[in-house]
Amino acid sequence: MSLKGKKVFVLGERDGVPAPAIEECIKGIGAEVIYKDTQCFV
Repeated sequence: MSLKGKKVFVLGERDGVPAPAIEECIKGIGAEVIYKDTQCFV
């Protein structure tokens, strides 16, 4: 599956992988992050 050129929502998790880390990976494959947030799912 290719995300190049796609728009992506990023939801990170406080005790797991935070949104900024996921965002960097997504940018690296050519997708555009249009929203990011790190939540605490307790």
